[in-house]
Amino acid sequence: MSDLRTDVSHSARIWNYWLGGTDHFPVDKEVGDQILSFVPALPRSAVADRRFLARAVRHLAGEAGIRQFLDIGSGLPTADNTHEVAQRVAPEARIVYVDNDPLVLTHAHALLSSTPEGATDYVQADAHDPESILREAARTLDLDRPVAVTLLGVLNFVMDTEEAVAIVRRLLDAVPSGSHLVVSHPTTEVDGEAMTGAVEYWNSQGSAPMTLRGRGDLLRFFEGLELLDPGVVTCSRWRPDAAEFDIVDVTHFAGVGRKP
Repeated sequence: MSDLRTDVSHSARIWNYWLGGTDHFPVDKEVGDQILSFVPALPRSAVADRRFLARAVRHLAGEAGIRQFLDIGSGLPTADNTHEVAQRVAPEARIVYVDNDPLVLTHAHALLSSTPEGATDYVQADAHDPESILREAARTLDLDRPVAVTLLGVLNFVMDTEEAVAIVRRLLDAVPSGSHLVVSHPTTEVDGEAMTGAVEYWNSQGSAPMTLRGRGDLLRFFEGLELLDPGVVTCSRWRPDAAEFDIVDVTHFAGVGRKP
């Protein structure tokens, strides 16, 4: 916990605050509230992003038959974490979580619960270092078999788009045909002006800087992949459950692609 900064906000803790959790500090609430003054609907985006994750993982563990998940930027544990969703469908599923926030490490026991048939592991690493991620993930995952690589709200912290694309390529180069990529990312496609103001404020607070991207940039992450319907869309509209009503566009876009 020596690297834990309680005087500087962190995205995982702000996200936790917006989701109604308790694993955050006063600075996270302060910055989170200030960001909401720019985009009051952001908690709705946070909820929609979590629901997208659950729907995507259910599809991958079910119809797509994926049994291995590499969840990069896992964030703080909440309801319906990746291993819980995947192992409900396929108890033998194996999941590796990756994050660079020391607070997430302290809660890793919640992420490491597993069915007897499956397995979970936690790696403290940064998305900028795919080599370390892959090396550590190989303790639990068989990288010769299909893997679902999930990057939700992570690539926006890689400021340079070429570097972000290169990270995705390196991760996908390490896994075989039949693997999948799952991405969500804050965009300029919804409430663009307000989101730009919110990100400018965020970047002025001394936290890890982040960037917004448009649909065209997000599509680059899926180049060479078979993009699943309905493509890259606001995450509330990616295969919504039949019971979801009043679906509205949110500031995070998402997509899922399959490596041919």
